[in-house]
Amino acid sequence: MANSFINASLPDTSDRMLFAVPKKGRLYDQCLGLLSSIGIEFNRKPRHDIALVTNMPIALVFLPAADIATYVAKGNIDIGITGLDIIRESQTENDVAELLRLGFGKCKLQVQAPLSHQGVASAEDLVGKRIVTSFINLTKQRFAELEGVSDPEKIKTQVRFVSGSVEAACGLGLADGIVDLVESGDTMRAAGLHAVGTILETESVLITNQHPRFPKLAAIIQKRVEGILTARQYVLCQYNIDRKSLEMACRIAPGRQAPTVTPLEQNGWVAVSVMVEKKVVGDKMDALSDIGATDILVLDIANARA
Repeated sequence: MANSFINASLPDTSDRMLFAVPKKGRLYDQCLGLLSSIGIEFNRKPRHDIALVTNMPIALVFLPAADIATYVAKGNIDIGITGLDIIRESQTENDVAELLRLGFGKCKLQVQAPLSHQGVASAEDLVGKRIVTSFINLTKQRFAELEGVSDPEKIKTQVRFVSGSVEAACGLGLADGIVDLVESGDTMRAAGLHAVGTILETESVLITNQHPRFPKLAAIIQKRVEGILTARQYVLCQYNIDRKSLEMACRIAPGRQAPTVTPLEQNGWVAVSVMVEKKVVGDKMDALSDIGATDILVLDIANARA
């Protein structure tokens, strides 16, 4: 079953783990960057949706992001990257195992309404009205909650499907509100819309199915991705300090587990190496300097196993 959807004219992948990534769209470039960072080497021929990895027993399968969760859930694909919104919309969350949140492709699935509709300040104000979306299931579930209905198919809110240009629906008179993914909000504002509710905060996710064919290889990929995510989140901070102030310094920057401390030739002084989150490293450097640390350096981490 695993390779049943692959055309016979394409490369034989029977002995390879199938790894699906979005073939285009908002996640495509970031997925390619991640694959390169974890050492996956491949050559994709023009207009081919399968590429054999040259340094691992893996075949990359380029699929529409909306299909990846379904293929993984059914066992056609061993491992894949797609959006959390797609997993929830395709209702496959019980059939896939979420390995890692990847930290990119972050956006919100929001209920939006025209600014000109003064009486619409929240999603509740759209109950019973017309909603247009490409996220039919999530939208019906949300409005079933708002209506207090157990069956999403029995809601009185009229939810209709469109595949693209959702933000134009209200302006064209097709809907009273929409549900769509919002990243910066610029497109919605340009269409005269504003957010009146958030259904889901989403990002890209690494998933596998409940019965993977290559569990050891999937675990290797997971560890490599974890290493890259750690490297993106942390920097290595190095400094020298009087041993008398070491305990205080370790309270300021305790690291993921503990700092590495090495005696210096100068009596009573030590050198310290510690991992610090990028988002707070400036504050940590200032605090270390205030208690007498010297030669404070911050180094980027290319990769990690933490």
